[in-house]
Amino acid sequence: MKRAVPLAAAALLASGMLAPLPSSARDYGQQGNVWSIAEPDLLAQIHARLTAMEASGETRKLNEALRRKTIARVNRPEPVAGIVHAAKQRQWHFDPTITVSETIADDKGRTVIAAGTRVNPLDSVALRHPLVFLDGDDASQLSWASQRFGKTSAKFILVAGAPLALMKARQRRFYFDQGGKLVAHFGIRAVPATVTQDGRRLLMTEQVLPKPREPRS
Repeated sequence: MKRAVPLAAAALLASGMLAPLPSSARDYGQQGNVWSIAEPDLLAQIHARLTAMEASGETRKLNEALRRKTIARVNRPEPVAGIVHAAKQRQWHFDPTITVSETIADDKGRTVIAAGTRVNPLDSVALRHPLVFLDGDDASQLSWASQRFGKTSAKFILVAGAPLALMKARQRRFYFDQGGKLVAHFGIRAVPATVTQDGRRLLMTEQVLPKPREPRS
């Protein structure tokens, strides 16, 4: 049995009130005062400002300040935040294996490594030299690293200190972990720390240094 249409709805349908209403526009005339838009030329303002800065010597001062800041940052980069001196030895393994997200092909389109393949870089390239993370402002860490790795090709990587000054003083290359990317990747929280290869994994060690002997009385 068909349902009855309510009388109100039927009346609306019949009268056409549910149909779209025609739109209309009306000119209400001008209301109040009207001014033309006057917008200054941005490029002209910038040029005038630069000209004034050049004439006053402000540009030269800014360039000199930037030069000094850049040199200071190169000589002594921003220390890596959150890294402390090792209070106890901590040792763990790090698996460098990655999963390839996209298929890698050669120049002829032939698949070299398919997407989803797990790859361990140590299977192809060995870590020939230990990585040694140090606080370059700590004389005891520098002394320990020099004694233990001085005759090797270990890479000294600073988390604080002045790498250029150390290279000049010690005649050895020093690197700096800019932004703490390496220590974050390996999970290092304290220095000195070393990274060496152990088979198909990397062995991470945060090393506690022996306390200096007190002079005999």
